[in-house]
Amino acid sequence: MRVAVIGAGNMGKNHARVYAELEEAELVAIADRDKTKKKLAEKLGCRFYDDYKEMAEKENIDAVSIALPTSLHKEASIFCLEKGLHVLVEKPIASSADEAEEIINAAERNKKLLMVGHIERFNPAVTELKKMIKKKKLGEIISLSAKRVGIFPPQIKDANVILDLAIHDIDVFNYLLERMPTKIYAEAGKALNEKREDHAFIMLAYNSILGFIQVNWITPVKIRELAVTGQRGYAELDYITQDLKIYETVIEKDYDSFGDFVLKFGKAEKEEIEIAKEEPLKVELRHFIECIERKTSSISSGEDAIKALKIAEDIMKMLKKEVKI
Repeated sequence: MRVAVIGAGNMGKNHARVYAELEEAELVAIADRDKTKKKLAEKLGCRFYDDYKEMAEKENIDAVSIALPTSLHKEASIFCLEKGLHVLVEKPIASSADEAEEIINAAERNKKLLMVGHIERFNPAVTELKKMIKKKKLGEIISLSAKRVGIFPPQIKDANVILDLAIHDIDVFNYLLERMPTKIYAEAGKALNEKREDHAFIMLAYNSILGFIQVNWITPVKIRELAVTGQRGYAELDYITQDLKIYETVIEKDYDSFGDFVLKFGKAEKEEIEIAKEEPLKVELRHFIECIERKTSSISSGEDAIKALKIAEDIMKMLKKEVKI
């Protein structure tokens, strides 16, 4: 599969690196307005362009990864789809749901694969946790709690902490539960950045299941954690280390001296789940290529991505007091 990368910044350079490592792919070219990125192309043994449109015209390419600033996703994605290329665009899919719809329509019109880089869907620990949830290993899910915090990323120029960080966990919650939230509540602030929200607390209710998301660009250490509570157990997941721990709930039903029903909790049985750890981006890009070759849909489709984006938009409208949900 002949591939190219548009945008060689923080994420794009990693897309290029992984494509160069994959046996299933041939990295043909990199495009970036910053001409210093030519050094990356030389290092990876591919050609360099400072104009992605020129690259698309001159090179024989099957597919592209688009890792540009979010505000440029719509234009670049539609251009590439109209050129007959399969597209993997980084998250969020676009700056707005309306723009995302235009991208999705372009993919359908041109009969090309559109995949969105919601990378946590390809984290091996998340994959294993989803299997456990489907098998009811934790019983009926009661709540989910995610913590995604760290320092301000200087490369982010056109998104707040909700679009940049929280959208990861919004998408993971939707993915694990296979449904959309019925209620949303959020609070956010601008502690260190007066132009954009740099911290937020979000609650998503999936009927009786509650999801809590804490995100910020303030914490001096990088934390990426998820906890899931069910009627029969509790799971702790570290996105970074890909560690997954399960605690099985031990309950004894009894009656007290007054004859009232009581529950007695025994010591939880801890199980550390064996995970075949692998770089999520490598899993993601391999999946992208396989979907193209097999002509199958992706587990991170444009339709999935627009759902997460619409929730993020509702959160931001709520914060502006435009709507109450």
